[in-house]
Amino acid sequence: MRYKEYFERLAPKRVRDRKRHAYYWNDITRYCNYFSHEDFSVLEIGCGAGETIHDLKGKRKVGIDYSEKMIEIAKSRFPEVEFHTMAAESIDLVEKFDLIILSNLVGFLDDIQSVFSQLHKVCHPRTKIIITYYNFLWEPLVKFAELTGLKRKTPNQNWLLKHDIKNLLALSGFEVYRKANTMMFPFYIPLISSFLNRFLVRMPLFRLLALNSFTFAKLAAPKQESTDDYNVSIVIPARNEAGTIESAIQRIPFFGKSQELIFVEGNSTDNTWEVLNRVKEKYSGSHNIKIVQQQGKGKNDAVKKGFSIATGDVLMILDADLTMPPEELPKFYNAIASGQGDFIIGSRLVYEMENGAMRLLNLFGNKFFSFVFSWMLEQPIKDTLCGTKVIFRNDYEKLVSNQEFFGDFDPFGDFDLIFGAYKLNLHMVEIPIRYRERIYGSTNISRFKNGMVLIKMCFFAARKVKFI
Repeated sequence: MRYKEYFERLAPKRVRDRKRHAYYWNDITRYCNYFSHEDFSVLEIGCGAGETIHDLKGKRKVGIDYSEKMIEIAKSRFPEVEFHTMAAESIDLVEKFDLIILSNLVGFLDDIQSVFSQLHKVCHPRTKIIITYYNFLWEPLVKFAELTGLKRKTPNQNWLLKHDIKNLLALSGFEVYRKANTMMFPFYIPLISSFLNRFLVRMPLFRLLALNSFTFAKLAAPKQESTDDYNVSIVIPARNEAGTIESAIQRIPFFGKSQELIFVEGNSTDNTWEVLNRVKEKYSGSHNIKIVQQQGKGKNDAVKKGFSIATGDVLMILDADLTMPPEELPKFYNAIASGQGDFIIGSRLVYEMENGAMRLLNLFGNKFFSFVFSWMLEQPIKDTLCGTKVIFRNDYEKLVSNQEFFGDFDPFGDFDLIFGAYKLNLHMVEIPIRYRERIYGSTNISRFKNGMVLIKMCFFAARKVKFI
């Protein structure tokens, strides 16, 4: 705790300094706040005078700091937030939090690995951790700012690169699932600051010059193959798919504590609805089958309809054309049930496809969206349009409450789910599948019409996701 004396002396000047550099600090708070939610419980470790934790969204907010004077100031300014004088090296809280923030703290820790190990006390299996630190390429400029009085002089901090933080987290039992950079110019000049910090810094190469570095982490998943802890709802949108319905029921393996199949018929011109009624009766003794007709149009509407009547803890989407083999579904369940990820996506672009499974133009389109999404979401996303996606129902309910943020014009729902999962700070994991040729009917997708809608949505979402 060799830095404690410095922060005790700093405490009376903290509020004034924070206001003086509000543009810098507010940018960090705003970025962390993007990934919080009104229903989250939030803990900030090293909260200082409490400004960040106060401004974050959350139903319950707690801040801890080892500086008694800092905590006294925080309590007097923000009585609605719970504050404790407590060292990060010896956390004494019994509560588990949904989101934990360590903002510009790791540079002042004597034993970073010890502090990261302490986080286990306040983490449940799905807790997310955001660690902010500054890019050491800026060290000469930081020292120059201190020399000229633009910034208060601070003790020398730990020299940490992103790799070092990732390594220390791994040694402490955590997994890094995303990294991001923000801010190129820490002072406010109208137009110039916005251009540099909201646009230019998000671009390839330029992002290497960013001042602030963000690391997103979660508890490393235990090594286990499967678990039967969760009830499962499998939603199967079915428009003109009469020839595959019974095969889907026969081929879906049983997994989870319980399983329900929800077929959503969508304005078919063949006898899909009649077939659904027949197979529901035929398999009533062995399967829990629900059938419903959607009133709207499109796969997105069908999925929402199915999810609205689902009762399972885990929600899954399976396309009724069976181009994604139903036999692969246990892989998706095992990944989410064992904590490998919070949002599981199928990827058709790893293994060789069957001839005729995907038209050439569709393949190029998928690769284009893969590049765009990987850039926007700060992590590799190989296949955005695979129909098979899996999410916990309680996460989906939060995702729905955020949908107005992105708008509602995705005809398929894939982008809705991916952008929503990103905003909820979910750990996204892709599972490669072998994509099969359709054995019945023809695709319901219009390549050009729907493709233009998806491109439009990418431009719209970039403003909401990348240039925040």
